[in-house]
Amino acid sequence: MLNDKRIRVIVGHYGSGKTEFAVNYAMNLADKSDNVALADLDVVNVYFRSREKADMMEAKGIKVHSSAFGHSANLDLPSISAGIMGPLQDETCQTILDVGGDAAGARALSSFKQIINFMGYDMFLVVNANREETQTVEGVISHVKKIEEETGLKITGLINNTHLLRETTLEDITRGQELVKSVSKELNIPIKYIGAIEKVAQTIPSDYDGEIMPIKMYMREEWM
Repeated sequence: MLNDKRIRVIVGHYGSGKTEFAVNYAMNLADKSDNVALADLDVVNVYFRSREKADMMEAKGIKVHSSAFGHSANLDLPSISAGIMGPLQDETCQTILDVGGDAAGARALSSFKQIINFMGYDMFLVVNANREETQTVEGVISHVKKIEEETGLKITGLINNTHLLRETTLEDITRGQELVKSVSKELNIPIKYIGAIEKVAQTIPSDYDGEIMPIKMYMREEWM
């Protein structure tokens, strides 16, 4: 993951597991770098925001940026902290942007498009083949085009994160892999990662395209 561009934009439809993936990515990156920042730009989804795990991430040295009003999970205001400009401009900072779940949510990137383009970036689309809107090649491609049109940025990588939370099986991952392979071929966008809960990640064949990332359920309590 250190081979990815310094600025990583993570997008994905609601229910794709985008935020869980972004938090896991940040936690893993903090094992390899002492200058990591995560910015919660999701001003659409009121549930499972990465800012809710700010204390956990900051304890590991990750700088967390979110609302101009702080990390309070109880505030639902579309206000983004200007402090996000710091990690975007800092060429030594490994930066993750957790962006809203659809094209409308991705609109929050508009304010930062110029500097993101200037500094260089990767924008990864998290795909869950179990979500109605992204069950087909046509659905995923439509999602890609809408996000690119809204943000003025290009999707540079796909993430197969097909899941049913703790009920996920290898069959789910395999079905999702076939989907993203078809999208990858159609759009010439590489598969960068495969996200799966730890017990399933261990069973994924090594010849699947994409780096396997075992997912810890940071965003959901054990009972959820």
